Amino acid sequence: MPSKPPSTYELMDEEASAQVDEEAERRQRRKELLEPTGVKELFKEGKIKINEFTCVGGQCKLCIKACPTNALYWGTGKVGVMEDLCVYCGACVANCMVDDCIKVERKREDGKVEQFSKPRDVIMLQERNNSQKRFERVRTNAATMRHRFKKEENLKDYRNYRQLYEERENKV
Repeated sequence: MPSKPPSTYELMDEEASAQVDEEAERRQRRKELLEPTGVKELFKEGKIKINEFTCVGGQCKLCIKACPTNALYWGTGKVGVMEDLCVYCGACVANCMVDDCIKVERKREDGKVEQFSKPRDVIMLQERNNSQKRFERVRTNAATMRHRFKKEENLKDYRNYRQLYEERENKV
């Protein structure tokens, strides 16, 4: 007696489990490849694309030299990318002498997607992220100081610290 053909749902479950296995295998391979380089992987997801029509990689090779994981290489007349080694750090974009030649798209852990293709974009993005970190640090320090000097007897100390902080802020 012939067996019953699999249902559509069974086939979808098999495909989904195969995709999960492939993804886990890819992550493990990536971890093994990046471990000897000592580079920290900050962005797990991303894309990198090199426009071979605007790239003058044979003349400069600046992006290849700047890549911390050696994900970029020179081959067959163009710059190639090994996706498993790329950590989407943006060093190649920052060192490229041609705007919009290398395009990087990466996803942060908080879900924000960042895209850049010019050295100026990389610098602005880093400055924005660093200023947000500084703001959070100042905000938590200010909350700690307010909590510490909440009592009436420490009000004089709080005023002195506040005056000192304002003097430092005016010097900058």
